Amino acid sequence: MQWKQDNYRISTEKRELNIDLIHQYLSHSYWAEGIKKDLIIKSISGSLCFGLYDKSRQIGFARVVTDKATFAHLMDVFVIDGYQAKGLGKWLLQCICECDDLQGLRRFTLGTHDAHGFYEQFGFRRISSPEKGMEIVVKSPYLETEAAS
Repeated sequence: MQWKQDNYRISTEKRELNIDLIHQYLSHSYWAEGIKKDLIIKSISGSLCFGLYDKSRQIGFARVVTDKATFAHLMDVFVIDGYQAKGLGKWLLQCICECDDLQGLRRFTLGTHDAHGFYEQFGFRRISSPEKGMEIVVKSPYLETEAAS
């Protein structure tokens, strides 16, 4: 799938993704600090990915883990510095929410530390019954793996 707006483009074509850019950004993010490139490649292979481009230069990314029928989880959303505050992140989320493969889902989730207001614009809400949810959390798994090596 592909969307266009002025000189910008969003594509779900994985062959176009700039893995080095994605690794550089994610490995310095608060949610994936220290992640290795091979894990990013593996995560991309099992996800529906959205690359954001200024002509042919990648400037943003998001991926969705989904069965394309009942469930999806949005992850790794970013727009690089210099392109933020131009409405491109909103456009990226709008395209994701309108993607044919993500329609009719029972549940579409995400986790965020500080961007609740941003995602609420697209219909995301805080978990209505957090007491039903369960998780296994490994704090800084990518940094701990490096330290153990």
